[in-house]
Amino acid sequence: MSTTTTRVAVVTGGSRGIGRGVVRRLAADGFAVVVGYAGKRDEADAAVEEVVGAGGRALAVQADVADEAAVAAMFEGAEEAFGGVDVVVHAAGRMTLSPVAELDLADLDALHRTNVRGTFVVAQQVARRVRAGGALVLFSTSVLGRPLPSYGAYAASKGAVEALTAVLAKEWRGRDITVNAVAPGPVATDLFLEGKSPELLARLADEPPMQRLGTPEDVAGLVAFLAGPDGRWIHGQVVRANGGLV
Repeated sequence: MSTTTTRVAVVTGGSRGIGRGVVRRLAADGFAVVVGYAGKRDEADAAVEEVVGAGGRALAVQADVADEAAVAAMFEGAEEAFGGVDVVVHAAGRMTLSPVAELDLADLDALHRTNVRGTFVVAQQVARRVRAGGALVLFSTSVLGRPLPSYGAYAASKGAVEALTAVLAKEWRGRDITVNAVAPGPVATDLFLEGKSPELLARLADEPPMQRLGTPEDVAGLVAFLAGPDGRWIHGQVVRANGGLV
Protein backbone atom coordinates (compact mmCIF):
# COMPACT_ATOMS: atom_id res chain seq x y z
CA MET A 1 0.00 0.00 0.00
CA SER A 2 1.03 3.61 -0.45
CA THR A 3 2.91 5.04 2.49
CA THR A 4 1.23 8.44 2.22
CA THR A 5 -1.33 9.39 4.86
CA THR A 6 -4.09 10.09 2.36
CA ARG A 7 -4.94 7.81 -0.53
CA VAL A 8 -6.05 9.49 -3.73
CA ALA A 9 -8.86 8.48 -6.07
CA VAL A 10 -9.74 9.67 -9.56
CA VAL A 11 -13.43 9.16 -10.42
CA THR A 12 -14.43 9.75 -14.03
CA GLY A 13 -18.08 10.61 -14.45
CA GLY A 14 -17.94 11.77 -10.85
CA SER A 15 -20.27 14.74 -11.11
CA ARG A 16 -23.59 12.85 -11.17
CA GLY A 17 -25.35 9.52 -10.78
CA ILE A 18 -23.37 6.49 -9.69
CA GLY A 19 -20.09 8.36 -10.07
CA ARG A 20 -21.30 11.05 -7.67
CA GLY A 21 -22.22 8.36 -5.17
CA VAL A 22 -18.73 6.89 -5.51
CA VAL A 23 -17.14 10.30 -4.94
CA ARG A 24 -19.20 10.74 -1.79
CA ARG A 25 -18.37 7.28 -0.45
CA LEU A 26 -14.62 7.35 -1.18
CA ALA A 27 -14.32 10.80 0.37
CA ALA A 28 -16.11 9.49 3.47
CA ASP A 29 -13.59 6.63 3.53
CA GLY A 30 -10.76 9.17 3.69
CA PHE A 31 -9.70 9.48 0.05
CA ALA A 32 -8.78 12.76 -1.57
CA VAL A 33 -10.90 12.68 -4.73
CA VAL A 34 -10.52 14.08 -8.21
CA VAL A 35 -13.97 14.52 -9.74
CA GLY A 36 -13.64 13.95 -13.47
CA TYR A 37 -16.44 15.40 -15.58
CA ALA A 38 -17.22 15.87 -19.26
CA GLY A 39 -19.11 19.14 -19.52
CA LYS A 40 -21.30 20.22 -16.61
CA ARG A 41 -18.98 22.22 -14.41
CA ASP A 42 -21.73 23.24 -11.99
CA GLU A 43 -22.48 19.62 -11.07
CA ALA A 44 -18.77 18.84 -10.65
CA ASP A 45 -18.33 21.90 -8.45
CA ALA A 46 -21.32 20.81 -6.36
CA ALA A 47 -19.73 17.38 -5.88
CA VAL A 48 -16.49 19.02 -4.73
CA GLU A 49 -18.33 21.39 -2.39
CA GLU A 50 -20.17 18.46 -0.84
CA VAL A 51 -16.89 16.68 -0.10
CA VAL A 52 -15.14 19.77 1.22
CA GLY A 53 -18.18 20.69 3.32
CA ALA A 54 -17.91 17.30 5.00
CA GLY A 55 -14.24 17.90 5.81
CA GLY A 56 -12.69 16.09 2.86
CA ARG A 57 -10.45 17.06 -0.04
CA ALA A 58 -11.59 17.16 -3.65
CA LEU A 59 -10.81 18.76 -7.00
CA ALA A 60 -12.87 18.94 -10.21
CA VAL A 61 -11.07 18.34 -13.52
CA GLN A 62 -12.71 18.38 -16.94
CA ALA A 63 -11.66 15.64 -19.36
CA ASP A 64 -13.08 13.83 -22.35
CA VAL A 65 -12.17 10.27 -21.37
CA ALA A 66 -11.47 9.34 -24.99
CA ASP A 67 -8.90 12.15 -25.34
CA GLU A 68 -5.55 10.81 -24.18
CA ALA A 69 -4.04 14.27 -23.64
CA ALA A 70 -6.98 15.39 -21.51
CA VAL A 71 -6.92 12.22 -19.42
CA ALA A 72 -3.16 12.51 -18.91
CA ALA A 73 -3.69 16.09 -17.75
CA MET A 74 -6.38 14.92 -15.30
CA PHE A 75 -3.95 12.45 -13.74
CA GLU A 76 -1.25 15.12 -13.65
CA GLY A 77 -3.70 17.40 -11.84
CA ALA A 78 -4.30 14.69 -9.26
CA GLU A 79 -0.56 14.23 -8.75
CA GLU A 80 0.06 17.96 -8.41
CA ALA A 81 -2.82 18.52 -6.00
CA PHE A 82 -2.58 15.40 -3.85
CA GLY A 83 0.80 13.78 -4.53
CA GLY A 84 -0.19 10.74 -6.60
CA VAL A 85 -3.00 8.39 -7.60
CA ASP A 86 -3.97 5.15 -5.84
CA VAL A 87 -7.45 4.30 -7.11
CA VAL A 88 -9.24 5.01 -10.37
CA VAL A 89 -12.97 4.47 -10.78
CA HIS A 90 -13.99 4.78 -14.41
CA ALA A 91 -17.70 5.55 -14.15
CA ALA A 92 -17.97 7.80 -17.21
CA GLY A 93 -20.04 6.29 -19.98
CA ARG A 94 -22.59 6.82 -22.71
CA MET A 95 -25.81 4.90 -23.47
CA THR A 96 -27.57 4.68 -26.83
CA LEU A 97 -30.69 2.53 -27.11
CA SER A 98 -31.95 1.37 -30.48
CA PRO A 99 -32.80 -1.82 -32.32
CA VAL A 100 -29.75 -2.86 -34.30
CA ALA A 101 -31.58 -2.55 -37.62
CA GLU A 102 -32.41 1.09 -36.90
CA LEU A 103 -29.20 2.14 -35.15
CA ASP A 104 -27.59 5.34 -36.38
CA LEU A 105 -23.98 4.33 -36.91
CA ALA A 106 -22.82 7.81 -35.93
CA ASP A 107 -24.39 7.18 -32.53
CA LEU A 108 -22.64 3.81 -32.41
CA ASP A 109 -19.29 5.47 -33.10
CA ALA A 110 -19.87 8.07 -30.38
CA LEU A 111 -20.89 5.41 -27.87
CA HIS A 112 -17.88 3.24 -28.55
CA ARG A 113 -15.56 6.25 -28.49
CA THR A 114 -16.57 6.93 -24.90
CA ASN A 115 -17.22 3.43 -23.59
CA VAL A 116 -14.47 1.46 -25.33
CA ARG A 117 -11.77 3.89 -26.40
CA GLY A 118 -12.29 5.85 -23.18
CA THR A 119 -11.72 2.73 -21.10
CA PHE A 120 -8.49 1.98 -22.95
CA VAL A 121 -7.28 5.58 -22.51
CA VAL A 122 -7.98 5.53 -18.77
CA ALA A 123 -6.38 2.09 -18.37
CA GLN A 124 -3.20 3.31 -20.07
CA GLN A 125 -2.85 6.11 -17.52
CA VAL A 126 -3.53 3.70 -14.67
CA ALA A 127 -0.76 1.42 -15.93
CA ARG A 128 1.65 4.34 -16.12
CA ARG A 129 0.79 6.28 -12.98
CA VAL A 130 -1.12 4.40 -10.26
CA ARG A 131 0.97 3.49 -7.24
CA ALA A 132 1.51 -0.04 -5.97
CA GLY A 133 -1.37 -1.15 -3.77
CA GLY A 134 -3.79 0.62 -6.08
CA ALA A 135 -6.95 -0.39 -7.90
CA LEU A 136 -8.87 0.22 -11.09
CA VAL A 137 -12.64 -0.26 -11.02
CA LEU A 138 -14.38 -0.30 -14.41
CA PHE A 139 -18.10 -0.36 -15.18
CA SER A 140 -19.99 -2.97 -17.15
CA THR A 141 -23.73 -3.71 -17.05
CA SER A 142 -25.99 -6.51 -15.87
CA VAL A 143 -27.62 -6.36 -19.31
CA LEU A 144 -24.82 -8.65 -20.50
CA GLY A 145 -26.27 -11.41 -18.35
CA ARG A 146 -29.86 -10.51 -19.14
CA PRO A 147 -30.02 -9.30 -22.75
CA LEU A 148 -32.76 -6.84 -23.64
CA PRO A 149 -33.94 -5.54 -27.01
CA SER A 150 -32.48 -2.15 -28.04
CA TYR A 151 -29.40 -2.57 -25.82
CA GLY A 152 -27.20 -4.06 -28.56
CA ALA A 153 -24.77 -1.18 -28.98
CA TYR A 154 -24.48 -0.49 -25.26
CA ALA A 155 -24.11 -4.16 -24.32
CA ALA A 156 -21.46 -4.66 -27.01
CA SER A 157 -19.41 -1.78 -25.60
CA LYS A 158 -19.64 -3.19 -22.09
CA GLY A 159 -18.70 -6.66 -23.34
CA ALA A 160 -15.46 -5.02 -24.45
CA VAL A 161 -14.99 -3.63 -20.93
CA GLU A 162 -15.38 -7.08 -19.39
CA ALA A 163 -12.90 -8.58 -21.84
CA LEU A 164 -10.40 -5.82 -21.10
CA THR A 165 -10.79 -6.36 -17.35
CA ALA A 166 -9.61 -9.95 -17.69
CA VAL A 167 -6.73 -9.02 -20.00
CA LEU A 168 -5.47 -6.22 -17.74
CA ALA A 169 -5.41 -8.56 -14.75
CA LYS A 170 -2.95 -10.73 -16.67
CA GLU A 171 -0.92 -7.85 -18.10
CA TRP A 172 -0.47 -6.29 -14.67
CA ARG A 173 0.98 -9.44 -13.16
CA GLY A 174 3.30 -8.48 -10.30
CA ARG A 175 2.19 -4.83 -10.30
CA ASP A 176 0.07 -5.00 -7.09
CA ILE A 177 -2.73 -3.11 -8.87
CA THR A 178 -6.10 -4.83 -8.93
CA VAL A 179 -8.61 -4.39 -11.75
CA ASN A 180 -12.26 -5.38 -11.56
CA ALA A 181 -15.53 -4.41 -13.19
CA VAL A 182 -18.83 -3.63 -11.49
CA ALA A 183 -21.99 -4.50 -13.46
CA PRO A 184 -24.99 -2.66 -12.03
CA GLY A 185 -28.62 -3.44 -12.72
CA PRO A 186 -31.26 -0.67 -12.78
CA VAL A 187 -30.16 2.20 -10.53
CA ALA A 188 -32.38 5.14 -9.62
CA THR A 189 -30.28 7.97 -11.01
CA ASP A 190 -31.73 11.07 -12.66
CA LEU A 191 -30.60 9.76 -16.04
CA PHE A 192 -32.31 6.40 -15.50
CA LEU A 193 -35.56 7.89 -14.17
CA GLU A 194 -35.89 10.48 -16.93
CA GLY A 195 -38.70 9.80 -19.38
CA LYS A 196 -40.06 6.70 -17.63
CA SER A 197 -43.67 6.51 -16.49
CA PRO A 198 -44.50 5.66 -12.86
CA GLU A 199 -45.97 2.39 -14.11
CA LEU A 200 -42.76 1.41 -15.91
CA LEU A 201 -40.63 2.36 -12.92
CA ALA A 202 -42.84 0.27 -10.64
CA ARG A 203 -42.46 -2.73 -12.96
CA LEU A 204 -38.69 -2.31 -13.15
CA ALA A 205 -38.46 -1.99 -9.37
CA ASP A 206 -40.43 -5.19 -8.89
CA GLU A 207 -38.21 -7.32 -11.15
CA PRO A 208 -35.26 -7.89 -8.78
CA PRO A 209 -35.92 -10.31 -5.90
CA MET A 210 -35.07 -7.39 -3.60
CA GLN A 211 -38.09 -5.61 -5.17
CA ARG A 212 -36.58 -2.19 -5.54
CA LEU A 213 -34.32 -0.19 -7.80
CA GLY A 214 -30.71 0.12 -6.80
CA THR A 215 -29.26 3.37 -5.49
CA PRO A 216 -25.93 5.00 -6.23
CA GLU A 217 -24.98 4.18 -2.65
CA ASP A 218 -25.58 0.46 -3.26
CA VAL A 219 -23.06 0.49 -6.08
CA ALA A 220 -20.65 2.86 -4.33
CA GLY A 221 -20.37 0.44 -1.41
CA LEU A 222 -19.19 -2.31 -3.75
CA VAL A 223 -16.73 0.05 -5.43
CA ALA A 224 -15.36 1.09 -2.03
CA PHE A 225 -14.82 -2.57 -1.13
CA LEU A 226 -12.93 -3.25 -4.36
CA ALA A 227 -10.88 -0.08 -3.89
CA GLY A 228 -10.08 -0.74 -0.25
CA PRO A 229 -7.89 -3.11 1.75
CA ASP A 230 -10.53 -5.84 2.05
CA GLY A 231 -10.76 -6.21 -1.73
CA ARG A 232 -7.10 -6.92 -2.47
CA TRP A 233 -7.68 -10.59 -3.33
CA ILE A 234 -10.41 -9.77 -5.85
CA HIS A 235 -8.75 -9.34 -9.24
CA GLY A 236 -9.86 -9.68 -12.85
CA GLN A 237 -13.49 -10.18 -11.86
CA VAL A 238 -16.90 -8.83 -12.90
CA VAL A 239 -19.27 -8.33 -9.96
CA ARG A 240 -22.96 -7.84 -10.65
CA ALA A 241 -24.77 -5.46 -8.31
CA ASN A 242 -28.42 -5.83 -9.26
CA GLY A 243 -30.52 -7.08 -6.35
CA GLY A 244 -30.60 -10.63 -7.67
CA LEU A 245 -31.50 -10.14 -11.35
CA VAL A 246 -30.29 -13.06 -13.49
